[in-house]
Amino acid sequence: MTERPLDGITVVSLEQAVAAPFVTRQLADLGARVIKIERPDGGDFARRYDTTVHGESSYFVWLNRSKESLTLDLKSTPGRRILDQLLGSSDVFVQNLAPGAAARMGLDPGSLQELNPRIIPCTISGYGTSGPWAERKAYDLLVQCQSGLVSLTGTPEATARVGISVADIAAGMYGYSGVLTALYTRATTGVARAVEVSLFEALAEWMGQPANYTAHSGTQPARLGTQHATIAPYGAYPAADGKDVLFSIQNDREWAVLCERFLERPELIDDPRFATGAARVANRAALDTHVTARFAAADSTTICALLDNLGIANAGVNSVAEFLAHPALAARDRWREVSVPDGTTRALVPPADLAGTEARMGPVPALGEHTAPILEELGYGAGEIAALRTEEVV
Repeated sequence: MTERPLDGITVVSLEQAVAAPFVTRQLADLGARVIKIERPDGGDFARRYDTTVHGESSYFVWLNRSKESLTLDLKSTPGRRILDQLLGSSDVFVQNLAPGAAARMGLDPGSLQELNPRIIPCTISGYGTSGPWAERKAYDLLVQCQSGLVSLTGTPEATARVGISVADIAAGMYGYSGVLTALYTRATTGVARAVEVSLFEALAEWMGQPANYTAHSGTQPARLGTQHATIAPYGAYPAADGKDVLFSIQNDREWAVLCERFLERPELIDDPRFATGAARVANRAALDTHVTARFAAADSTTICALLDNLGIANAGVNSVAEFLAHPALAARDRWREVSVPDGTTRALVPPADLAGTEARMGPVPALGEHTAPILEELGYGAGEIAALRTEEVV
C-alpha cells in the first residue's frame, strides 16, 4: 500500500455543498480518514443538486471521493453521544454549518478543544464569525457579487457570474492549507490551533489586483469579455473556421514580432497609437481592426501554429468536451477511474504531485454506507446498531 502524508490523521466533518467538502476531500486525497456526518433524511444537500453521474450529483462526486459516510441525528442524545465519541479521538473537525449553529451545538473551537485538546477545528463561514455580517447567509454567487467580482466579469453590456463556484473553491483552498499548517504547528509545538476561513475574505484576497488598480487609478478595470482590461492585444478573436483563439502580447519585443511576422504590418511597431503597452490599451478598438482582419484570413489551427512558431502565447477557446479530451491530460496520465454507488467515473488526480506518493482516489460513498462499521469501531454491538436504526438516530 502506498504511504501517504496524512495516513493516520482522522477528520470528522459536518459539511454541506462545496467549500468544506473541498477542504476534506483534499485531506482525504493525502491519506486522511474523513468521516462525513450526514443527516439520515437525505444527507448533504449537494447529493441532490443533479443526477448526472450514474444518478449522483456532479458536485457531490467531485467533492466526496475517499470519504466515509456516517448518518447521525445530532438532535438526538444518542446521536450527539456518538459524535462526541468520534471528536474525542479525532485530529481535525471541519464544519460549514449555518451562521451560529456550531456555537449553539457546543461545536465552537473552545468547546471542542475542552473535549479534545489536540483537535484542530476548522470553520468555514460566509463573512466570518464576528462582525456585522456574521449572521448573513452567503452562497457562492452572493459572495461573487459582494466582492466586486461580478462587476468585472462579462461584457460591456452585461455582467456575468464566474462559471464555477469560485468563492467556495477559494475558501476550500484556504481551509485546506490552513488545516495543513495547523497540523504542522501541532506536530512541531504541540499546540492545536483553530482555523477559520470565510468565503468573502478568501475571494477578497483574489481581488487584490483589481482592488489595487481601482484604489490608485480612481476607476475599476473595464468589463471586456475575454479581453484583458489592462493589456492589449490580449484576448480572443474568431478565426476563419469560427473557433475563437486567444493570444497575449506581454512586451514590446513580442509586439514587434507580431507586427512584422503575423500581421505583416511592420509600420505598426512605432505607430504612436500602439508603440507602448498603455497606448495599445487606449487604442484597443483601432488595434482590434488589424488583429480581427488577420484572424479572419486563416483557420484556428493555422493561426495557432503561426503564433506558436513566433513564440507568442495562444490557446483555442475550448468547450468543456474539448477540455475533457485534452491531450496534455492524457499524455501525463492525469485521469483515474473512481467508483460511485452505481458505476464509475473519471476524475483528475490532484494537481500537486508529491514525489514517491500517489493520491488516494477512493470511492464516493452512498449515504450512510459506513455507519455500521464506524459504530462497531466505537464498540456498538449489532443489537445496539439495529436499535439506533429503529429509533432513526442513524
